[in-house]
Amino acid sequence: MPKNPERRFVILDRDGTIIEEREYLSDPEQVMLIPGVGAALRKLRRMGLGLVMITNQSGIGRGFFDQVELERVHERLKQLLDREGVHLDGLYICPHKPDDGCGCRKPRLGLLQRAAKDLGFSLERALIIGDKPSDMEMGRVAGGTTILVRTGYGSQTEKASVADFVVDDLGGAAASIRSLLRKKATTTQPS
Repeated sequence: MPKNPERRFVILDRDGTIIEEREYLSDPEQVMLIPGVGAALRKLRRMGLGLVMITNQSGIGRGFFDQVELERVHERLKQLLDREGVHLDGLYICPHKPDDGCGCRKPRLGLLQRAAKDLGFSLERALIIGDKPSDMEMGRVAGGTTILVRTGYGSQTEKASVADFVVDDLGGAAASIRSLLRKKATTTQPS
């Protein structure tokens, strides 16, 4: 795949952003897309955007479930997204506990940097969508555009958020991104 630093990527959190929030999710049968996610992701694709999911999964580090169980959960997620006509360009996971001091756990940039290197995009052009302060902080440190969704924990953390945009759900995020891209297109066209 050719590397194109001009292509923009949407960086998506998993729990509370794409799927319903479940504490330490390890059962594939409990994977449920948040209503409207499929349509929103299709809209983002039609805008020419890449889609990457970055997720902290400390349940592995805590011993609540293992990599095989997590892979089953992600296989179920992939099946649900396939039914919606959507695929992800990348899936990046941090299995560590918060106090492990790794460089890959959000809000640190390790996984985002790896995705950018693998897929050839610029961190500053990334559009980061999530429901937690760690998502917004990761996006802010990377220099990207941050969008807090009120699904999951977003409504609880909204007041403390420093997001560029706050929206109800992924559909609202897609609409904000469309407006942002249109605005940039009109300001960069020669007069």
